[in-house]
Amino acid sequence: MVDSINNLAVLLGSSWGSGVNLYLTIAGLGIAHRLQWTTLPGNMDTLAHPIVIAVAVLMYLVEFFADKIPYVDSVWDSIHTLIRPIGGSMMGYMASADIAPAIQIPIAVLTGAIALDSHLTKATARAAINTSPEPVTNSIASVAEDAGVLGALYLTLCHPVILTILVIVFIVFSIWFLVKMFHLVKSVFRKKHTQPSTP
Repeated sequence: MVDSINNLAVLLGSSWGSGVNLYLTIAGLGIAHRLQWTTLPGNMDTLAHPIVIAVAVLMYLVEFFADKIPYVDSVWDSIHTLIRPIGGSMMGYMASADIAPAIQIPIAVLTGAIALDSHLTKATARAAINTSPEPVTNSIASVAEDAGVLGALYLTLCHPVILTILVIVFIVFSIWFLVKMFHLVKSVFRKKHTQPSTP
């Protein structure tokens, strides 16, 4: 029972974190496993390989700076619209390596969907922040996101039940948020096209 809860937390935490910052999530889980703070399920121990950790840390450093430059962060998010969900899906696939393929594949699809959800929420929020001309808010948001991923990893390892509840709450909130933003953008475009053109 305890192992099932811990594995569920790893699935949810890694997939949610992948959607926000894939490289920090990979590096964090790999380091945690390597230092024996936790035992990752399935084939996720691959993340603890020194080469995997080194590449993840390098890419995290690139993202650390790119994510704090207005509009560059939006381009970076656009590029990662496929990368982050695929990363989340691979996490789920590796974590469930010991399970029958009939269950492993749906788990990979689910974790990919969670990563896509957190990615879209992040990208939408950052695009809204970029409407402000000052760069400080952008940097604060970036640091807060990294802190959120680290916090999620901590809860995944130490308080799996709390992490599971928080991810479920986030998914519900993010669906509401994305629907609201979609209607907002739709109304803005509708008003723009219905305004009479000036001679």
